Amino acid sequence: MSAEELKLNVEKALDEIRPFLQSDGGDINLLSIDDGKLVKVQLVGACTSCSVNQMTLKSGVEMTIKKYAPQIERVINVE
Repeated sequence: MSAEELKLNVEKALDEIRPFLQSDGGDINLLSIDDGKLVKVQLVGACTSCSVNQMTLKSGVEMTIKKYAPQIERVINVE
């Protein structure tokens, strides 16, 4: 998968997640994809102060991104 295809797939995954985050007053932005393995995102809005945002990141965001782009190894939130 090319870098552009990878970015498109990660964006598709984020588009799938966004409605859930937005319904709670938050959102997520893609910052970068490093070495084709590490996705850096930024949780914004209500997600920044949410006590379960790390769980959301791991169980929701990372799992969904890996469904679209299996080569992704980690997703981290950059504050």
